Amino acid sequence: MGRLTTHVLDTANGCPGEGIKIRLYLLGADGSRSQIREVLTNSDGRADAPLLEGADFKVGNYELEFDAGAYFRNRGAKLADPAFLDVVPIRFGIADKGAHYHVPLLISPYGYSTYRGS
Repeated sequence: MGRLTTHVLDTANGCPGEGIKIRLYLLGADGSRSQIREVLTNSDGRADAPLLEGADFKVGNYELEFDAGAYFRNRGAKLADPAFLDVVPIRFGIADKGAHYHVPLLISPYGYSTYRGS
């Protein structure tokens, strides 16, 4: 059974990204976005449960939004106004209903990377 998971690693401080708000959107062919879920990362930088699984896990295009600026401000980072990275969007496609899609985010106040994890 397919599922979507994520986690956040704070590369600036060398720790999991705890308390980061994440929103998941389904993207329409017309460019529309429909919010599906909103979660907060736990002490391990992960959502407590898969973002999508079972009947909700469908082929399509999606976007994850990570509230990175708020996270770094809450940690006491001095960010410019506006912050260089505030909300980080990651757009990706799900093509296989039976696969595990893991979308990690490695983040600092001035850079990020992602990949399809396992």
